[in-house]
Order: sequence, then C-alpha cells, then structure tokens
Amino acid sequence: MTKLFNNMLPNKILGVNSLFFTHLTMAALVITGILPRSIVPFWTLVLAIYVLWAVLEDSTTFFVRTIPFFIAIPIATGFDSLNMWRILSGLIFLKWLWLFKPRIMPKFSRSSFILLALLILMILSITQAQSYALAVKRIIYFVNLSLIGMVIYDLVRKNQDFNQRLIKNIAIPTILVALIGMVQLASTYFMDIFQFVDFWGGVVERNLFGNAWAETAIKANTWFAYFGNQLSLRMFSIFPDSHSFPIFLLLGLPAVMAIALLKAVEKGSALKTMFKTRASMLVVFVPVIFLAAILSGTRGIWAAGAASTIWAVFLIYAYRKNVDWDIGHHNIFKYTTSYLAIFFLLFGVAYYIIASAQFMVEKDSTGLLAKRARSVLDISETSNARRIEIWKDSLRSIKKHPLLGVGIGNFPVVVGEDLARAKAGSSAHNLYLNIAAEIGIPALLLTFWFLWLIMKKVYTNFLKNRSQKLETIYFASLLISLPWVLIYSLTDVAIFDERAFLLFVTTIALIFSRYAKS
Repeated sequence: MTKLFNNMLPNKILGVNSLFFTHLTMAALVITGILPRSIVPFWTLVLAIYVLWAVLEDSTTFFVRTIPFFIAIPIATGFDSLNMWRILSGLIFLKWLWLFKPRIMPKFSRSSFILLALLILMILSITQAQSYALAVKRIIYFVNLSLIGMVIYDLVRKNQDFNQRLIKNIAIPTILVALIGMVQLASTYFMDIFQFVDFWGGVVERNLFGNAWAETAIKANTWFAYFGNQLSLRMFSIFPDSHSFPIFLLLGLPAVMAIALLKAVEKGSALKTMFKTRASMLVVFVPVIFLAAILSGTRGIWAAGAASTIWAVFLIYAYRKNVDWDIGHHNIFKYTTSYLAIFFLLFGVAYYIIASAQFMVEKDSTGLLAKRARSVLDISETSNARRIEIWKDSLRSIKKHPLLGVGIGNFPVVVGEDLARAKAGSSAHNLYLNIAAEIGIPALLLTFWFLWLIMKKVYTNFLKNRSQKLETIYFASLLISLPWVLIYSLTDVAIFDERAFLLFVTTIALIFSRYAKS
C-alpha cells in the first residue's frame, strides 16, 4: 500500500508521506488502546511544529490527507473532545496570513458575498437564541472548519498544479476509511454484539473523539439495523455514525476515480477506447467505496444514489448535441457515469453480507436488505414517522420565526427538547429545513444560491478543462457525487460532521479556485 501511494504522489512530498504514516501509526496505537491518550497532547505539539515549519503547500497537503485521522486531545477530565484539527487548521491559516498577508476577499464575488452574508445572519441569529453560548460555539465551529478552505483557495489560485496534488491526496483517506470499514465488517464475524460495542464504542470511538462524544455516539445507536430480533451492522468505520461516513466517501470518490480512470481517458477520446483500456490498479477501490456506502445501511444514500443516476443520465442525453460539450467531454462523462452500474450491482453482494450471521448469531431471514430498502417509503416505520414529525415541527417554527430562526445551534427548541440535546445531534433531519429553522428563510435562500453557484462552477470547470485530464475526470465525477450528497441532505444534516464538512470545504475551495470567478 505504501508503494502504491508513493507512486501516486510526486517525490517532492515524500516528507509528507513519512509524517503521514508516522501519524497513522501513532493514531492507530492510541485508538486501539495500546498507547495511552496522554501521549496525544505531545504528538499534537509535534504536528503543530511541523505545520509551522514546513512549506505551506506541504502542511496543507498533510492536513487534507489526515482529515479523518485527527483525534481528540485529552486536555482535562471534563474537556477531552477538542480535536487536533482545530489547532492545526488555525495555525496553517495564521501562517498563510503571515506569509502572504492576503485580503480575505481580493475581489468581490457572488460566492464571497453569500458566505459573508450567511456569517452575518448567523451572528444576528444569536439575538433569537435561548442559549447564547451554544450559538457562539456553533459559529466558532463553522469558522474554524472554513479556515483551511480559504488557504486552499488562495494556494490553488497561485499554483494551478497544487489542485492536482490535493486531488491525489483526497483519494488516500477516502480509500483508507473504506478499508477500515471492511475491517470493521470482518470483526462482526468474530465478536458478539457486546464485544463489538465495547471495542468500537468503548475503545475506538472513545479514544478518537473523547468520552462525551463517544457516549453520544453509543446512545445515538446508528450502528445497527434492526428487524425484530435480527441485527446487522451499519458500517461507520472510524466515524461517529453511519451517516457522515458515506458522505465522506462520496465527496472523496471523485478523487479516487480521477486517478483510477486517468490512464484510460488519456489513451483516447473515443468511448470504446476508454472501455478497452485497462485502468489503474486503484480502480479496484471504486467498488470497495460503493459497497462501503451501501453497507452503511443509510437508506437516504441509497435513494439519493438512484436520483443522482437519473440526473447523470439526463445530462448525457440533454447535452448529447450541445456545442459546449465536445465529443471528448461527452465520452468522459459517459465513461465516468457507467461506473454507477457497479453501485447497483453491489446490492447483490450486500444482500448476502447483511443476511450473514453477524455478531455470532444466525439469521432466520435472508430478506433483510429488501426489507430495509422497502422501509424507505413506509411512513409508518418508526424512524420515518419521527422524521416527518420533526419536519412538521420545523415548518411550524420557520413560520413563527421566518427571519432569524430560533438561533444557530439551538435547534432542540424547535422540537421542545432540552438544549443539552444539541450536542447529541438534535436536528431537523433535513439540511435545508435545519438552516431555515435555526437561522431563518433569508439564510436558506442564500444557501440555495450558493449551492447553485457550486454546481454551476463544477459544470463550467468540467467543460473548460481540456488539457488536464485528471481534473476533467474529477469534475465529471463531482457532477454526479455532489448532487448525490445534496439530495441525501434532504433527509439528514450529517454533512455538518467535522470530517465530512472539512472535506466539503476542501472540495468547494478546489471548485472555486479554478477558472472563472464566481
């Protein structure tokens, strides 16, 4: 695996490789409980020294590659959930400000206007909040998440080759977390349910996220699919839940596909030539990622996958004679879209995995996957019924507080829950209703505008790129995977998980840093 990754990356960042593999080793030893968590603050100091000492491009590359492998720092008994990414992203941002002394918005653009307006609305929504502390913490959280995006945007604008370097580095954590998910799946055949929860919850999650977050993740219990007395794993890898995990996979998938399919696309522009050309060895990870997303058991991901496929087919036929789409771009998009067939074929594999005897218990039904898929449309199903109730409560709250909502970070007020539920993940189970309920309808409209600009920019980048095939495939894949995530967000707000959102911010920065201003 090390040799494979080194071949993917230019020699000039082998120093980053060495630190990355050292960090992986250190993190693995801490996460599995072999090393005590008390060593984490000292290792964080080492990483902080590195990001301040290294070339800015190297420290940014390391940060992006390590997103899912940052761990919480045990500062005190009651404060052990501060993740090291918060410190490192801040240091990288400050170093960028010191070195380049940039203006945050060099030229006024629609996207920068929207983001600034959203920030202002977040701040104003504090006036409506029952808990000012929760609101302020939430704003700090999003600002902290966004810092690395500003650095990436500026670095890529100044050096377009850096874009390709980051794409390659996004592929690495995407592949690794999918493989860890497969290890997790394998563990279900050697552990009973109590041993599984004790290890993955009591050891792995606790050492990754700290005691408070581990307790929240365990109580939220999104790790299993229940059918009467039948029990199946909902894969979550090293993420807190089985919702943010597939989002991270889908956001990282375009990078994997860009590297895996590059050889075939460079061979020729004819679709027949692409299919006949052997792709890179990394193409084997595409079905692994698809299967991991399916085995997350997240029904919204399944449904959004079907919707995204319809969208891709629509683009193929709607633009088959459009002069903007030359034959090369049209064939690249069709070639990329063809891999979606693997996603649906893998449901056959998932069928037998879910029906297998996990947690050392034989199953008396082989139709568990079909039952879960059918439950998507069953409004009487417990999860669906509760989600509909929350949507209704959210709409009533939006009607009552249309301008500034109930205050960012204060969603539990909408459904009459204790504000302590905010940390436990109380939400509208719909990204767009959640934004409107917490910050108001103007914020929702700005969000829609911003998402429209993102999709428009992905489309523009795909058409304008004629020489860099890696980026062409990347943006072609984003035309499929990004709508997939946004459609799924109609049923969840898991994109707000720090790992998923960091990759989302990185993706947005890569999108807007290319070609025309938006």
